[in-house]
Amino acid sequence: MSRNSNSGGVIAIIITIIVTGGVIFLALSNNTNANPGGSSSAAANPADHHGGTSSGPISDLNTLIGKPAPDFTLSDHGGQSYALKDLRGKTVVLFFNEGLMCYPACWNQIAALGDDQRFSGDDVIALSIVTDNPGEWDKAIRQMPELAKATIVHDTNSKVSRSYGVLTTASSMHYGQFPGHSYVVIDKDGVVRHVYDDPNMAIHNDQLIEEITKLS
Repeated sequence: MSRNSNSGGVIAIIITIIVTGGVIFLALSNNTNANPGGSSSAAANPADHHGGTSSGPISDLNTLIGKPAPDFTLSDHGGQSYALKDLRGKTVVLFFNEGLMCYPACWNQIAALGDDQRFSGDDVIALSIVTDNPGEWDKAIRQMPELAKATIVHDTNSKVSRSYGVLTTASSMHYGQFPGHSYVVIDKDGVVRHVYDDPNMAIHNDQLIEEITKLS
């Protein structure tokens, strides 16, 4: 075989490699543009946390301030009822949250309220309102015994949560279905004096006590 034939074969191989590489590069480039970062569409959307997406208008809890708090009667894990009208004379703190599915953030706040004597005296009571059924909390309390100190009441049909507008706040990860991480402070006369919604889902004991002190 002549030198020219060998050279021609080498050139053909080089051209094939270049063309093939170009096709692969274009394919990878198109895939990257369609899905930046190479992540799945669910991971790329932070609103998919807990499997929910927020849409629609966000509730302004400030519209509650200065108005009589919507009345309710809810029961705790042991079956004891708490009626707002029967709590007159106490400052009532309501913590609306996602409940069981919100671990550890909501669990930690519930436990912190239950373990803080500032929320269990003669003048102040804190109710953590969840939409789970009471029996579903048995396992959670075994997993985190501190939860047993908290007063957890069950809004199983979400009626109370809806009346307070906490199903459509910025912290609601399941828009229109479950609360997120919202607080309501009701004075001794049954009037809403402070509201706070926290998409960061932190613990707010000190902030709540500060607001309660202002009512004295």
